[in-house]
Order: sequence, then structure tokens, then C-alpha cells
Amino acid sequence: MSAMLLPEVPRSTASNRLPAAPRVRAVRTIVLLTVVVLAASACNRLSFIRPNMERKGFKQTAVDYDIGDKRGGRSGGEASALGRIQSAQSHLMAGDRDKARSEIKQALQFDSKSAEAYSLLAVMAEQDGNNAQAGAHYRKAAELAPDRGAALNNYGVWLCANNRASEGLTWFDKALADPRYGTPAVVLANSGACADTLGQGERADRDLRLAISLEPTNAMALGAMAKRQLRLGNAFEARAFSERRLAVEPVTPEALMTASQIEQKLGDTAAAARYVQRMRAEFPDAQGSGTGDGGR
Repeated sequence: MSAMLLPEVPRSTASNRLPAAPRVRAVRTIVLLTVVVLAASACNRLSFIRPNMERKGFKQTAVDYDIGDKRGGRSGGEASALGRIQSAQSHLMAGDRDKARSEIKQALQFDSKSAEAYSLLAVMAEQDGNNAQAGAHYRKAAELAPDRGAALNNYGVWLCANNRASEGLTWFDKALADPRYGTPAVVLANSGACADTLGQGERADRDLRLAISLEPTNAMALGAMAKRQLRLGNAFEARAFSERRLAVEPVTPEALMTASQIEQKLGDTAAAARYVQRMRAEFPDAQGSGTGDGGR
């Protein structure tokens, strides 16, 4: 049985009555923290669901573990640790961070090598703004689960988002080597975007295009290709990727600003202005360059 991703929150829900910026933060938090436990006779699986969690142009994904995936099955302590982690996740979603930390501490007492516990600690450290600690926890989780693509991808994301792109590429390669990893397009999109920051154009183009071929609606890859083609001076190709990116929810301020810059490059200042105005209407806290509307 495969892990299930949560559906995106529809725009027609009650949360849409919130102002744009608080609504986006609320949805980000829900998506970041949700845990799904699947229990059936043939499958017990715990997944940290992060389908839309973007960090500086990269994307983190579900940290997914089969409870019975170890040879001989999980020990009693490991199974107990997973139960505590599930409880910690529930408390964290409810806003009780102290209780969540207590549950994680107990989980580590049951299983000191729980990659799931360290993954959740990394999430909490990010929420607290402790970036270095988050990185240490992501690395620990990846080292404890060296054959789990999601954990490897998430550490690669942290590295690339913290100016350590060369190291990040190594972890993406490791993630892609996991034959059971269900979303290789995510890793390829991250790998391509990360390679692009290093000036590795051949790898960037290869990985981004492969990600799109595997998942035509991969927002990360489409957005990265739009920016890459714009930078290379291929404005019409950039527009094509940008339009495909904007057709995929959720739309981000970055995607709208890229679209504005592309239209400016093509000489359509009116279209450029409309994208900036849309960005400021939907994301009033976003910082933009003012491209397309004279900085107003």
C-alpha cells in the first residue's frame, strides 16, 4: 500500500475569508504538520506529508516509512516510538509544542535511532527559526535512513537552500537511488534547480526536463525552467513554462513575479503590470521588485 498525500486545501473553503498572507501561512502550517497513518493487515505506514513545502525554490517531500520494512519487522520499541511520534504530531498541530517535544523525547527513549523523530524535530526547529539546528536534524534523519529517498531529499533541500548546493546534489543522487521512492520528479526538480545555482547548465536542463516529463504539472520544475529560460534570453520559451506553472496550484508570489519579468522582457508592459498587481493583491506581504508597474 502506498502512502497517501493530502489533497490541497480548496480555495472555496472558509479559510479563504482570511486575508491573503495569514491564509497562506495557515495553509503552509497545516500542510507542513499533517501526519497520515495507514494501518491495514498488509501495511502500516507513517508519513510526514509536505507536498507543497517550498524553501528558496526547492521542495521538501513526505518522509515515508513502513513500520514493518526492517528485516524481521519493527521491534516493540520502534513501534512504540512511532506511536509517540504520531502523538507528537497531533499535539504540534493543536499548538501544544511543549507536549509535542515531550512525546518526541519519549519516542527517542524507545528508539534512539528514530529517523522519524529527527525529521519532526527538524520541522519544529524550522518553525522556531533555528536553521542550523534544523539542518543538523535533517542530516541525522538522513544518516539514520540512508536508503529512504524522502529523508535524503529533505536534507539535500536544506543544503541547497543554505548555499551548499554542491553537497545538496550528492544527497539528491542518493535519494534517486532509492527504488521505492514514489516521487522522483520532486527530487529531479530540486536537483535541476540546485544545479542551476552552480552554473551546471547541462545537469539543470536534463533534470528539470526529466522531472516535467515524469510529472507535467510539477510546479517546482516548471517554475525553475521558466526562470532558467528567461535568464538564458529565451523569453518565449520562458513564457510557455511560466504559463504552465501558473496553471498549477498553489500560485506563489515568485511565480507571478517571474511571469511579470518575462512579459517585461517581451515588451508587454501591460501584462507585466497585471502580474505584479495580482501578486500584490493576493500576497500583500510579498516583496517584489516593482517590475511592470514602475515600482508603484
